[in-house]
Amino acid sequence: MPVINVEELTDLDKAKMEVTQLKTEVKLERAQVSKCCEEISEYIQAGADEDPLVKGIPEEKNPFKEKGGCVIC
Repeated sequence: MPVINVEELTDLDKAKMEVTQLKTEVKLERAQVSKCCEEISEYIQAGADEDPLVKGIPEEKNPFKEKGGCVIC
């Protein structure tokens, strides 16, 4: 896709580009936010048991656990 310098376009060209973009956006299927939120919430709750960010990582399986302490002599 070629790069278009908008500053070099005429007002008519800018208006045509905007109309084209709006026609594209009008064709998009929209969903209600409340329905989407419910679906996302159900999806998150369904996988919460296996999610390490929710459940936590057991110490023996944690690859980021510090191996030893720092000793200053």
